Amino acid sequence: METGSVRRDGVTVHFIVTDTAHSIPVTYTGILPDLFKEGKGVVAQGEMSANGVFQASEVLAKHDENYMPPKRPRLSSARKLPEKAPAGRWSWIQKAQANDS
Repeated sequence: METGSVRRDGVTVHFIVTDTAHSIPVTYTGILPDLFKEGKGVVAQGEMSANGVFQASEVLAKHDENYMPPKRPRLSSARKLPEKAPAGRWSWIQKAQANDS
């Protein structure tokens, strides 16, 4: 995506995608991914309109190989596990509590 090309109009976003040789204006209406940033790679799916503007129905943000998802908070040791776990896939909680005793 070209740096400096992003223009917002409510929930509609206009930007230009380039491969440094050619540029294509893109319009997208909707919620953009968190990684959508100027100067970064994007993947847009949609159709080219008669006026030469690509109407995107979906926009995905590309990330480099160093991307790390946000860390999830750890379960505090002070937080108690339920006394009785529901049957099925959560039965390991009961076993873990028994082993801690």
